[in-house]
Amino acid sequence: MVENTHMKIGITGGVGCGKSTAAGMFELRGFRRLDSDRFVRDNVLTRSDIKAAIQHRFGPDVLAADGAVDRTRLAARVFTDEAALRWLEELTHPVLFTLWREAFAAEPQTQWAVEVPLLFEKKLENWFDFTVCVACSPTLQLARLEQRGMPRVLAEQRISQQLPLAQKIEQADFVLWNEGSAEFLQEQVDQLIASLTVVR
Repeated sequence: MVENTHMKIGITGGVGCGKSTAAGMFELRGFRRLDSDRFVRDNVLTRSDIKAAIQHRFGPDVLAADGAVDRTRLAARVFTDEAALRWLEELTHPVLFTLWREAFAAEPQTQWAVEVPLLFEKKLENWFDFTVCVACSPTLQLARLEQRGMPRVLAEQRISQQLPLAQKIEQADFVLWNEGSAEFLQEQVDQLIASLTVVR
């Protein structure tokens, strides 16, 4: 467990590079993990005003039979339409940021490891004490997405919507290279945590 208080680490990287895996390793070492995508799914897209706005913009096809937002159908619409994607982000991000503030304020002594896919794209660096980019080669990135069942065309679309990985690496305070074993990634996480406790 890290002893210093108030540390918030923003974890980003390309889709399929292993952000969630790395965040889980911080969690094993005593950090409170916050997955922004899951937070949006469970706490933002479930709000009645958000669902109503999405239905008004995209029609009833993006809602499941139970009235919940069908994230697969919604993704198919927005990742092929940049204007629609920007609209969705402008709708959901302010709510997400409010929930972040509430979570951080409720547990001021907690060490946070926050997964933020669009950390640099949305210029969210100031939310965090340190930023970490989880990276791997483009070939492995695509292979992992295909292993998840994502068609290559959709995988390439998702990657193209994000800042190039090389730029994320350049902008991050620290980089975790996720091409080896899980043990190798955990060693990098442990070394980083040890160095941050010294820095702090």
